[in-house]
Parts: sequence; C-alpha cells; structure tokens
Amino acid sequence: MDPVAIVFVILGVAVVAFVSGRVPISVVAVGVAVALFLTGVLDLQQAMAGFGDPVVIFIATLFIVSEAMESSGVIAWAGDQVVTRVGTNRKPLILVLCLLTAVITALISVNGAVAALLPLVVMVAARSGIPSSQMVMPLAFSAHTGSMLALTGTPVNIIVSDAAADAGARPFGFFEFAIVGIPLLIGGILITLFLGPRLLPERNAPSVPVDVQRLAEQLRRDYALGPDEVAMTAGRGATEVVIPPRSKLIGMHVFCGMTTPSGSLVILAARRGDETLDDPGATLQAGDILLLDGTWDDLSLHTSDDREVLVVDSPERLRRGIPLGSGARRTLIISGIMVVLLVTGWLPTAIVGLLAAGALILSKVLSITQAYRAIAWTTVLLVAGMIPLSTAFQTTGAAAMIADGLSALVGDFGPFAALAAIVLLTLVLGQLISNTATVLIITPVAVALSQAMGTSPLPFLMALAVAGAAAYMTPVATPANLMVMEPGQYRFGDYARFGTPFLILTFLLAVFFVPLIWPF
Repeated sequence: MDPVAIVFVILGVAVVAFVSGRVPISVVAVGVAVALFLTGVLDLQQAMAGFGDPVVIFIATLFIVSEAMESSGVIAWAGDQVVTRVGTNRKPLILVLCLLTAVITALISVNGAVAALLPLVVMVAARSGIPSSQMVMPLAFSAHTGSMLALTGTPVNIIVSDAAADAGARPFGFFEFAIVGIPLLIGGILITLFLGPRLLPERNAPSVPVDVQRLAEQLRRDYALGPDEVAMTAGRGATEVVIPPRSKLIGMHVFCGMTTPSGSLVILAARRGDETLDDPGATLQAGDILLLDGTWDDLSLHTSDDREVLVVDSPERLRRGIPLGSGARRTLIISGIMVVLLVTGWLPTAIVGLLAAGALILSKVLSITQAYRAIAWTTVLLVAGMIPLSTAFQTTGAAAMIADGLSALVGDFGPFAALAAIVLLTLVLGQLISNTATVLIITPVAVALSQAMGTSPLPFLMALAVAGAAAYMTPVATPANLMVMEPGQYRFGDYARFGTPFLILTFLLAVFFVPLIWPF
C-alpha cells in the first residue's frame, strides 16, 4: 500500500477514535506512533521521536511549575486579587482573565499560560458561583488569540518569520503580529462575553481548590468557636478527622485543648453528629469528628497515613488555598527568571523548563513525588504520539501532494482566492494535528503559491500564522484545549459549538484584514 495512503488512513482512524471518545486519548496517540512504525511508514527512531521531543519535555516541566504556583499559594493570592478588585460579576471577570491570559501567553507560550492560570480560573469560578465550564474554555481560547500579540507567543510565529526571510522578504518584527493579534483578541473577548453564556455548557469542575477563608468561617460556626480559634496561615492550619471503626482511639478521653498522642497537634473541638462534645470526660466513639490544629507539616505527617483517623480535607489540599504560603517567594523568583529566559531566548525552552522544575525541587518548594504527580501524562502522551504523524506527512510526500492539488485548484483565481485556500486548509488541518506541525506542512505551500502568482509572501505567511493559532474546534487540536477538558467537564462537541464563531472571525481577519496591512 502506498505510504501516503497509509498516512491518511491512520489519520482518519485516529480522528474517528478521538471523536468517539471510546478509546482513551493517550492510547490513540501512542497507537498512531506504533501504527506508523508497524506499517513501515517511519523507522523506529522517527516513530518514537516524539517522546524525546523538546516540546514534550517543555510541556511536562510547565505542569511542574504550575503545581508549584498552586501549592505555594501564588494562585490563591492571584485569585484573591482578581475577586477583590474586580468582584464576582461574570463580564468583568471574563474581561480581566482574558486580557491577563493573553498578555502572559505573549510572553511565554499558550500551553504555559493555560497550565499556570487554570487553577486560578477554577478557583475564581468557584468563588464567584460561575460554572467552571463557562470560564476555562475561554481561558484556552484567549491564550490562542494572545499568542498573536508577540513573536514569542507561539513557535508558529517564529516559523513564519524565518520563512519570510528565507523567501527573500523580511522577518516580521517582535510586536508586528499584534497588528492583527489585537483585533483577534478583542473579537474573541466579545464572542466570549455575549455568546459564551449560550454556547458553553454549565458544568462544574470535579475538583475545586478549597477556599480556606470560607472553610475557616464554616468550622467556627460548626464547632461554636471564637473568631481567632481556627487559624489558617502560611505556617499553621486546621483540619477535621473522623474516627473510623476499629480505631485504637475509640474509648480515649478527650477534651478541648489537649494534645494528640503524637504531641504535635492540638484538639480544638470535637463533634458527635450535630452536637459538640463539651464534656471534659467524653470518650471517643466511631464516627466522632475531631478538629485538629497544628503546623501544616505536622498535620500532613500525622493525619495523611494514619490508619486511626480518616481525614475530611487533606492538609496538603487546604494548604494550596493559603495566599502566598510556604515556598511562594521561591516560586515567584524561579518563575520570574524562567519568564525572562523564555522572553530573551537565551536558552532553548526545554532547557529553561528543566532548570525551573529542577530549581523548584532543589529549593524544596515541591518534593520529587509532587513533581511526578503534577504532570498531566495524558497531555504529554498525546503530544508525543502525534508528533510522528506530522513527520510522516512530510517524509511520505503527503504534504507535497496537498500542495500540488491546491495550486492546480486556485492558481487561476487571483491572490485572494489563493489566500483563502491556504487559510481554509490550515484551519481544517490545524484541528486534527498540532498547529505547529500544520504550519510546518503548509509553509512551503504558501510560499510556492505566492511565488507562482508573483506576490509578496508576507500576507500569505501572516495569514498562515493567524490561521495556525485558530485551534478551536477539537480538544486534541492543542495541549491547551486538552488541559481544560476535565476542569470544564467538556465533551467533544462543546469545542466545535463555541469554536465556530472564533473560526469565522479568524477566517475574516486572515483573508480580508491581513492583505490591507501586508499588501500582495
């Protein structure tokens, strides 16, 4: 069987599997790489190259940085600032979060911005009483539009800028992309504000960061305690534990203010059902609840693996909700240095990510176990498994075949028709495979068309960059889309429903606005 045909068959099967939702996404992605090897389309090194690709490594390290920002309370602090300054009204919140996401994306990357801000957005949604599904997809889409604000927003911008220079024109300036990026961002925000409530589902995240301020107030009410008796600070906190059946603590005499057998925790109060245990001679029974006070480290040490009690809220989970808690300063310093290195380009992005992740572990912001658990392996495997498909498109000649057919189809209808064809092809292919891979495949096509028609390559390449950022219609289009899938409880069709207006906006700007700024 012809290798080109095999590539298209594998692509088609993968798309059907993605859409059906019956096969885990990571299994589909790895299956694609394996299928390309078994069919002889790629050799072993090419088929497995994605698992060592710098992009994949960088994405994995960004999850570790995001975990540090959340566990140290940086995200909780940012959420407090947003809610305090903006309030809980949906439209101002959406506006501020979209702008914040776009600016951060322009400085680092789409995936980095979404990974860092996702916990914040989920927390803000919970505090504001807004379903997380109404906010986390706009987060990802704002990152896509924000990637067009600067050269560093996405690898796509760098690819087309280099291609413009290689084609005999000039490279694009650092902020030149913002000429079309700003209208794209404004249009995206308007779509989110006015069409979002109708196009997005109303579903809540399965796991929401704890609002420790509200929890502390609730505990004081439940146990009839004073305003200063439940402390939730960077160094000290409180948590509830339940006495399970067959616990060795059953029958132990307890009273408020006594220390636990370890000597490290203090019993603030106890409850049996709806009543507090105020009797100094009370003895513990199965089902009783104790409210314990201590340092976060002691709470974690003496409750997490203790078979004698069942923890209601994990101290580690509660600790995440403390604004600027332990390790926050180290996290901010390391993250700031990472951003500077990414903006300046002094080091490759994968190296920067590895240095940042390593520094967070060595400075004891995170343990090695926390770092491993922080990585969303489904996303990592998806990207790693699909990179070989992009390689196959180029090595088998599938990309060249598409280019030849496109040239024959629109070559006689003028530059606008050729530009529209390039944009449409990019929009379609970009929903199925990596947008970076899509742009790599389409770039030689765009340059060849411009040369054949005797026009400047600049409008073709800028339109290609705009279309390459439009990964809106599927969760597998970019890792950022996949990151928000679980917190928003989205289904495959939700992306297409909300993404369609964004796709139309992108097409109009790429085909009709871009040539006004970069003439043929």
